Amino acid sequence: MPAANEQSLKGKVKKVVLAYSGGLDTSIILKWLQEEYGAEVVTFTADLGQGEELEPARKKAELLGIKDENIFIEDLREEFVADYVYPMMRANALYEGVYLLGTSIARPLISKRQIEIARQTGADAVCHGATGKGNDQVRFELGYYALEPSIKIIAPWREWEFKSREDLIAFAEKHQIPVPKDKRGEAPFSVDANLLHSSSEGKVLEDPNGEPPPYVYMRTVAPEDAPDSATVITIGFEKGDAVSINGEKLSPATLLARLNDLGRDNGIGRVDLVENRFVGMKSRGVYETPGGTILLAAHRAMESLTLDRGAAHLKDELMPRYAELIYNGFWFAPEREMLQAAIDKSQEHVEGEVRLKLYKGNVIVIGRASEKSLYSDQLVTFEDDQGAYDQKDAEGFIRLQALRLRTLGMRDRS
Repeated sequence: MPAANEQSLKGKVKKVVLAYSGGLDTSIILKWLQEEYGAEVVTFTADLGQGEELEPARKKAELLGIKDENIFIEDLREEFVADYVYPMMRANALYEGVYLLGTSIARPLISKRQIEIARQTGADAVCHGATGKGNDQVRFELGYYALEPSIKIIAPWREWEFKSREDLIAFAEKHQIPVPKDKRGEAPFSVDANLLHSSSEGKVLEDPNGEPPPYVYMRTVAPEDAPDSATVITIGFEKGDAVSINGEKLSPATLLARLNDLGRDNGIGRVDLVENRFVGMKSRGVYETPGGTILLAAHRAMESLTLDRGAAHLKDELMPRYAELIYNGFWFAPEREMLQAAIDKSQEHVEGEVRLKLYKGNVIVIGRASEKSLYSDQLVTFEDDQGAYDQKDAEGFIRLQALRLRTLGMRDRS
């Protein structure tokens, strides 16, 4: 049954901003909004680097009766990487120790722009195409409410009566929505993509014990098919953010795209994961994050040289909580912003260059250098003749550290 809030919206929504891909599902949603709600629809299509031509979305929206002034198609790639991916990378964020959060980190930006467009166009509602079983419905709606507490939200998959793919296609044909031949049957799996990653879930991937078919992978060659010679690159950092490859300064989105190409060709960034969704179930997903995987390894290497032990260890303690906040949709929550402030403070001296070897699915750090380095040859060498570190001092240090252990040992032996 539809939620009470969703039931009460019919007849009360005048204009709605739809997150619109131009694909079959969101085109059906567009027409359904017009039919069921009698509302004026504004379409918003974001280019986050998913690799698809977006102008067809404009033509499809026009075909479905959307006025030109109500069609928004925006290139958000630079904003996506600079203001969302990079802050997350400063934290070395991994959900459940594995997932680089490629889908999760895109949702706050889409939510933000939908709300901004709603204000610009005078819309009183927003709509997304996420299903009622996944995490994305939570991420979108937490973002909407954080930015516009009184906004009305329409979630068709939780409301409409369609039960099958056949029902959707029948609705499309009734309303003269073009249905490509490859969309008439059940898709073998669902895909979400942006400049950071691609994710594949469902259908042929639902058995967690079944190896993914080769055709699932779209962004990387198989590691065994990657070149037999390594690719060596150097990534430059300033204040924790990657700014150059092999000495060439690049914008955030251009740099990530370049790393994606390098990662793709070397079979880097594949993850086959069973994760715990925020809504309570486990799901199996196959993720490809070629550039992000390289970036994470490089960033950690840069931190290893420039970040104090206490700061580094505290960051590692905070990271799982930070990653979970992003995964669960709390990008705009005060606790995420508090953690971000601490993380950003830690990055003030994380700058220099990291040299990496890319080889058959592996990212191997082979060198790192920084003018802000905390590494001291004088301290670590066994040939110390400057008196920088007196090895005799270690005895007292160890005895103090052992005091409680000795006390416990004496008690337990008595």
